[in-house]
Amino acid sequence: MKKIFRLLLPLFLFLAGSDAPKAHTKTASNKSLLWSISGKHMKKPSFLFGTIHIICPQDYIWTPRMKESLKKSQEVCFEMDMDDPSVLMKVATGLMDNSGKTLEDYFTPEQYKKVEAFVRDSLGMNISLFRNMKPAALESMITGKNVACENPVSYEDKIMEQAKADKKEILGLEQPEEQIELFDNLPTDSVVKEIMEIINGKSNDDREYKKLINAYKKQDLPALYDLMRSSGESPIDLAGFLDDRNQRWIERMVEKMDQKSVFFAVGAGHLWGENGVINLLRKEGYTVVPLK
Repeated sequence: MKKIFRLLLPLFLFLAGSDAPKAHTKTASNKSLLWSISGKHMKKPSFLFGTIHIICPQDYIWTPRMKESLKKSQEVCFEMDMDDPSVLMKVATGLMDNSGKTLEDYFTPEQYKKVEAFVRDSLGMNISLFRNMKPAALESMITGKNVACENPVSYEDKIMEQAKADKKEILGLEQPEEQIELFDNLPTDSVVKEIMEIINGKSNDDREYKKLINAYKKQDLPALYDLMRSSGESPIDLAGFLDDRNQRWIERMVEKMDQKSVFFAVGAGHLWGENGVINLLRKEGYTVVPLK
């Protein structure tokens, strides 16, 4: 499930007070993707929404309360500023391999033949498109294939579309270089191994993806958190993808919502747990409550 859990985390390749949430406390009050943030010196409440970066239309959740909260907000903030052309350019550049190697160099001749056939037959693409890209770029395409529908949708795209229609400013919590660094730090041999597991039919990602979608549709953050922790990622990977980023985000969120109401839309995997955004905001003295 290493690849599947990333659908809830970085957006790059497609996300302890006494009242602090406990990872295994699954009460109805915890089952919400949408949370309000208030208190301290805030002039207006802000909102926190957990996304999944790619999802089938029939699984897409957008309640009247979510729509209303987005409407009330003055600004929208994603993991990255998706409305900035320079950000998109940096992402594209970050996918390119500047080591002097081509994609083929990371595989044995036998493996690469299988990769080429898989890309052609399953993705309908020519492997030459990936020649100068990092293996993680190919992995991202294969991960997206687990979304078993012809026209998957993106929460970020939908929210940004509405934000633009309402003439709201779009912001980002981090720079593309920060997300690119996360993937560059993943061992290349592990990425190649995961690619080959999918191609050879040894991956259980389809089953795990269904579990993830089921928990997401129930708006069950503790269940999503448990899936993260059992994903097979090492503690170091999880710290980099989750805890470290959450810690950096808090100061940036506080700065943005100090004067205006902001609708924060980030991968749902960031919300729950001891080091989740909800708990970290509460530690800072903010009131964070679920909205249904």
